[in-house]
Amino acid sequence: MSAAHEYEVDEGYDWPRPPVGGWTADDLDQLPNLPPHTELIDGSLVLVSPQTEFHMRTLRLLENSLLEQVPDEFDVFREFTVKLDKRNRPEPDVLVVRAGADLGPKRTRLHPDDVILAVEIVSEDSEERDRKVKPRKYADAGIVHYWRVEENDGLPVAYVYELDPATSSYVPTGIFHNRLTVGEPFPTTIDLTAINRRR
Repeated sequence: MSAAHEYEVDEGYDWPRPPVGGWTADDLDQLPNLPPHTELIDGSLVLVSPQTEFHMRTLRLLENSLLEQVPDEFDVFREFTVKLDKRNRPEPDVLVVRAGADLGPKRTRLHPDDVILAVEIVSEDSEERDRKVKPRKYADAGIVHYWRVEENDGLPVAYVYELDPATSSYVPTGIFHNRLTVGEPFPTTIDLTAINRRR
C-alpha cells in the first residue's frame, strides 16, 4: 500500500520536499495537506501511524483522569504541539499546561514554559522517539515532568520522570503497574486497570 493511499491523498500527490537544513517549527503551520498529528523532529516531518485500540483507550483514560484531578491553575490538553526550538515541534499525547497559557483560539502550539507535564503513549513505530529522543528534547527545553506509558499484557505501565535541574536530564521517580499515584506536579491517582471501562 502506498503512502498516498494510507493518508487518503491522490496517488499523484506531490509530497513536500524539505528545504536545505530541514523544516522549521513555523513551517509546520504552512505546509498543505499534511496528515493529522504530523510532528517535526530535528527538522524532519514525522508522520504518525494509524492509532491502535490500546493507544486510544489509554489516551482517553489519562486525559479523563487528569481532567478530573487537575487543580484550577492547570489545564489538560491532548495531542497538541509544543515548539521546543526552531527545528523541533513534537505533539505529546497528553499535556498538563499552565491555565494562563491560553493565547487565543487560533494558536496551534504551546511554548515549553507553558508545559508542566508531557505524556507519551508508546506505539510500535514510536519506541525510539518516546524512550530516547523526545525525553532528551523535553528535558533540554525544561519541561519538568515526563511520563512514558507502555503496554504490558494489555494494560498500561507508567514510567514517571522528573527533571533534575543540576543535570538538565530526567531521573526516574517510579514505575507504576495497575495504579499510578504521584504527588507531582499535583496529587494524582489513576487506576490503570480501568483502560477498558467506558466513562
